[in-house]
This record gives sequence, structure tokens and C-alpha cells, in this order.
Amino acid sequence: MRGPWQQRSSVWQADIASIVLLIFFVLAIFGLDAWLQPQFTPTTLVLTGIIMALVPAIVWLAFFYRRDRLEPEPKHLVLQMVILGGLLASAVGVPLVDGLFAVPAWLSSSPAWAQLLGGFLIVGMTQEFLKYAAVRFTVYQSAEFDESIDGIIYTTAVAIGFALVLNINFVVSSGGVDLGSGAIRMVLTTLAQASFAGVVGYFLGRQKFEKRPFWWMPLGLTIAAALNSLFVFLRGNLSQGSLGAVNNWVGLALAAVLAGAITWLLSRSIQHDLAVHGGD
Repeated sequence: MRGPWQQRSSVWQADIASIVLLIFFVLAIFGLDAWLQPQFTPTTLVLTGIIMALVPAIVWLAFFYRRDRLEPEPKHLVLQMVILGGLLASAVGVPLVDGLFAVPAWLSSSPAWAQLLGGFLIVGMTQEFLKYAAVRFTVYQSAEFDESIDGIIYTTAVAIGFALVLNINFVVSSGGVDLGSGAIRMVLTTLAQASFAGVVGYFLGRQKFEKRPFWWMPLGLTIAAALNSLFVFLRGNLSQGSLGAVNNWVGLALAAVLAGAITWLLSRSIQHDLAVHGGD
């Protein structure tokens, strides 16, 4: 049996490979777009965007699933959480944020304080509560949820399904996307949604297996929603101005920062679970 150091080394190698794969995906899309200069009809542009949206979802799902090395969760259960996340985004998240509150029509043109507040109360709280509820009222009571890191695994699975629907909705509502900038946006959206859900999952997992005060879970949701709001604000500002191409790469750098943050949270949960399991 491999020791803890060997396990940690192999997991970090998988993490790096996942990030490199996504960077290669973005570079490949830019290269193909410049080399082939494809001519799309509105239909093929939308279909291409939808196919592109699947790639970061699959890669990031493998990224987070690979980190659960103590006792990997049943693949069918993880897949069910991905599907549930997509259904919640489609049936509740998008209709509330884009329909009832019409956020795309006013948020980006509002003052900075209104963008942050609206992003927190409407976008952040809606999305992060749905991810929390998807796990809390389903798999949370299951015997498979037997380690604190499971909170992160299942909430990020929900978030990946959630992000997939957000990316597809963006492609369809925009009538297609520019291939290069679209690839960056899809990678960034998927990672961001998974990262915020990772915060929710971290608090959820610790709540189940440790005695925590009543404000513990609301604090986790508040932090995740605040980060979500900040992300929406930064992404909106990065997409504006004459340096659009440069800003796209700044957005990709932001994705790397988010990857580091969620990896740190995952490492903390892994260390905690290893200590509980005696390093086995």
C-alpha cells in the first residue's frame, strides 16, 4: 500500500495534469480558430459552443473526483449530483436570476456597490443555496457521505452540472460565442462555480462530523456567496474595455487563483480525514 507521501504526490500530479489539460484546451481552441478561420452558421456556432462547454465540465469533475483518494465515492452517485445540479440550474437558478430578477439587464450597468450587493443577494445566495440544498437534502444522509471531504466532492459535482447549464445558456442566449474567448469563459465559469461550491462543501462536511455552532453553515454560505459576487463583478469588468483579448487571459489567471484556493481547501479536508483514519 502506498504511504501518505506517495498518495499526496500522485494526487498533485493529477491536479497539475488537469490544469495543464485545460490550458492546452484553451490554447488549442485559439490555435484552431486562427489557423482554420472556420465559417459558422448560427446553428453550428451554437452547437460548437455547447460541445466546448462539455470539456471543462468533464475535466474538472475528474479533477475533484481524483482528490477523494481515501474512499472514492460511487461514480453513479457523483454523476447523479452532476445531473441534479444541472436540473436545479435549469429549473430554478437561471429562471430566478435571469428571469424573475432580470439580472443581465441591469447588474453590469449599475454602480460598483450595487453590482457587488446584487451579486451577493441575488446571484451568489441563489446559486450557493441551491448547491447546498442539492447535497443537504439528498446524499447528506446517505451512508456514502462518511468523510468530511465528501461534502466538497458532492457539492462540486453539483456545481459542475450547474456550470454546464450556465455555459450552455450563455451560448444559446448569445447565439454562439467567439471560440477563443468562449473557451476561456467556459473554463473560468466551471472552475469558479466548483470553487464556490467547494467552500459550501467544506463547511457542510465539517458540520456533519464535528460539533459546530448554529452559525457555522450560514457563515459558509455567506462566504461562498460573497466570493461568487466578487467573481461576477470582476468578470464583468474584465470583459469590458479596449483590452478585451488581454482581459480574457487575465480571466484565465483568475481561474488559476481559484484553482489554488479550492486545492488548499481540499488539502485541509484530506489532512483532516487522514488524521481521523490514522493515515491509512
